[in-house]
Amino acid sequence: MKIRKHVMLVMAVLMCALMLCSCRLAADEPAAPAEPTAEPAAEPAESAEPMAEGEKGQITHYAEIDIADHGVITVALYGNDAPISVANFVKLANEGFYNGLTFHRIISGFMMQGGDPNGNGTGGSGENIKGEFSANGVDNALSHTRGAISMARSMNYDSASSQFFIMHQDYTSLDGQYAVFGYVTDGMDIVDGICESAKPTDNNGTIPAAEQPVINSITIKEA
Repeated sequence: MKIRKHVMLVMAVLMCALMLCSCRLAADEPAAPAEPTAEPAAEPAESAEPMAEGEKGQITHYAEIDIADHGVITVALYGNDAPISVANFVKLANEGFYNGLTFHRIISGFMMQGGDPNGNGTGGSGENIKGEFSANGVDNALSHTRGAISMARSMNYDSASSQFFIMHQDYTSLDGQYAVFGYVTDGMDIVDGICESAKPTDNNGTIPAAEQPVINSITIKEA
């Protein structure tokens, strides 16, 4: 009789232990997601026509790039397509940052690059901006066709600073990788003359310091 009571007591203890174990396993499971309680948001009302000043493909500024011994290149800037690039370029130009800087890299049939205070492709303004191109998640439909002005950068997508380049000829394979922010409207003959007369010292378009075209000034005008 005593043995039977002992066995029953042991079985009862084992059952309690199993129940406790089951409760702990259930508590460790992730909670099921709650059912949504709010009504889904209503569809947004149809928006009004966009303001003209916000339309893409619209000129917002003009930049007059005065190059010593060559003349003035006028560039139309598209601040609604590449607002960060345009704002950065306008700011630097208005501060006189580009005055006295040069075009240090020139490749005929490709482009002319300038805006580096070091004059060798390694410098910038001390600030970097976001790269406005599709590979960096930005919708910018402006293309690298003849006369386009675009931001130079390193391998880092968000490394653009002060350096820019002007396309001598179409090179649309750069689209989606670099930020075009405007186009030459007057002075392409100056771009042609500089590019075609350049004598780079290597295949990368390096121009000796003494031969680099000098930027007298860049003047910004509202469109």
